[in-house]
Amino acid sequence: MTELSERILRHLSDNDPVNTVALSRLFNEDHQKIIGALKSIQAHGDLVLAKPQSDKFIELTEEGKMIADTGSHEAKIFNAVSDEGTAQAELMKIPNAKVGFSKAMSAGWILMDKNGGAPIIKKKVQKIVDTVQANLKLILSGHVAQIADNVKQEYKKRKLIQEVVLKSFELSKGPDFSLTLAKLETDLTAEMLTTGSWQALKFKDYNFDALGVPLDCGYLHPLLKVRSEFRQIFLEMGFSEMPTNNYIESSFWNFDALYQPQQHPARDAHDTFFISDPKISTNFPEEYKERVKEVHSKGGYGSIGYRYEWKIEEAQKNLLRTHTTANSARMLYKLAQEKEFKPTKLFSIDKVFRNETLDATHLAEFNQVEGVIADYDVSLGDLIGVFAEFFKKLGITELEFKPAYNPYTEPSMEIFCFHNGLGKWIEIGNSGMFRPEMLLTMGLPENVRVIAWGLSLERPTMIRYGLNNIRDLVGPKVDLEMVQRSPICRLDK
Repeated sequence: MTELSERILRHLSDNDPVNTVALSRLFNEDHQKIIGALKSIQAHGDLVLAKPQSDKFIELTEEGKMIADTGSHEAKIFNAVSDEGTAQAELMKIPNAKVGFSKAMSAGWILMDKNGGAPIIKKKVQKIVDTVQANLKLILSGHVAQIADNVKQEYKKRKLIQEVVLKSFELSKGPDFSLTLAKLETDLTAEMLTTGSWQALKFKDYNFDALGVPLDCGYLHPLLKVRSEFRQIFLEMGFSEMPTNNYIESSFWNFDALYQPQQHPARDAHDTFFISDPKISTNFPEEYKERVKEVHSKGGYGSIGYRYEWKIEEAQKNLLRTHTTANSARMLYKLAQEKEFKPTKLFSIDKVFRNETLDATHLAEFNQVEGVIADYDVSLGDLIGVFAEFFKKLGITELEFKPAYNPYTEPSMEIFCFHNGLGKWIEIGNSGMFRPEMLLTMGLPENVRVIAWGLSLERPTMIRYGLNNIRDLVGPKVDLEMVQRSPICRLDK
């Protein structure tokens, strides 16, 4: 690059001014390479002055070049018609036949005979002049001025020619013009300061717009970014975070304390991951366990129960928790043991595990977002009001609710929101009020109600980052560059 820069300076010394396009032709170099050498010269100071220029000219497109070489589409159609006539179906096999046929008909070169059934194309004139090819050859040779403006417009519409703007620079000598380029220093050293040599040296200007070398560091996964936003919303609404650091849970807290019957399909091995070692848990609150057993078997607190023989062996089985509601049950039981009940708002965001069939929207593990409010006489209306505020902070204002069934909540509702990108309503969570027998067996006061809701973390993250397949978000197929490039999550508030 230095050699080319000095060639430009030497030429400019005897030919002032000069255009960069002319230099490109003179030196037989690409124009962009000339521009690069110019920038290198400008980095050394005011050696040259560069005045921007732009020139417009007409050039042939690839299709135009082909026509200039082999003839127009309409001429090819005309030449393919025999003296006796040719079937239209045969002519349409020629490349670009549709355009050529239309133009040949408009020019009056051919006609269509339908008397014999299938259309036959016949020549209307014996000889033609391919004006399009002749004009494109003129343009190719630089004689654009000989072509009428309306003809050029027609060729533009047919995409045979295009207007090109060439940006260049007119170079002239600057106040510090020199035939050589002095090496620019990039660092100010202690030796330069000590000897004073820096005063006679030229330094390269700092580029304060340069991005610099990317930092070699870790990046937050999109799930963690959205998780951080969700956690902040809960904290802003006055919630406290539950401890959820126990992936392994007993069936008692995961199912029985939530009044999910022991014969429920969700408790089968094809839906739940059971632990082989340690296989069981035995440390349960004895009085509470007996009350749970009683309600399951015979009913109580307004419930008729499930009327079956409740087995401690089933409740002792260890598993990978299928929902964080097991942690909510533990926290509510702990709350019930306090001397005086205090209204509480709790939340958790953590992993749960289910023996799911893997597909574009399901994995064997996912993150559950859960909110729980325990207070005196709260109602379904309070639940809907909390939803409105919670989802408003997520930027979701159009909500609908659908009745649903959960073993441990009554009433229960599925939550739907309108997704503008998809143009339809989608399910985003589940909710309900914990059943009285679940709360009363724990020892909570009779007029205390608990409202709760849950949703996955993965679905809103996929919506936020425009992903259609969950395996693009989690697992071995994740694009690490996507993790690095993904912006900080800022949900509308």
